[in-house]
Amino acid sequence: KDKRSRFWGVYKRVAEEHDSEFLERYTSDMDIVLVFSGLFSAVSTSFIVAMESNLSPDPSDTTNALLTQLVQIGLGNFTEAGSMPVAPASTWSLSASTLWIQMIAYASLSMSLLAAFGAVLGKQW
Repeated sequence: KDKRSRFWGVYKRVAEEHDSEFLERYTSDMDIVLVFSGLFSAVSTSFIVAMESNLSPDPSDTTNALLTQLVQIGLGNFTEAGSMPVAPASTWSLSASTLWIQMIAYASLSMSLLAAFGAVLGKQW
């Protein structure tokens, strides 16, 4: 019985040393992941905000077209006013490259936030 108790005492001490080293190493790794994902999310979000205007037609185009029609009507040129499209937004279309870039940006932001969420869960565990 004495050999068994000594074995378990040594085992407990070695296991605690190993566990404390393991937790210290991975806690610092999770801190690094949190900092990196936070910075990456901020940069990614700024790019998404900057590219957001590419997803919809420019409202000033519609305003300019309507003002042009009003000027044509005011000048008495009804045929010129009626030949222009009322809503230039109907001719606007989203390019495939813009759509792909937006999808990749949103996917990278989602993965970054998921990594941060995983690191927070790991730290709390």
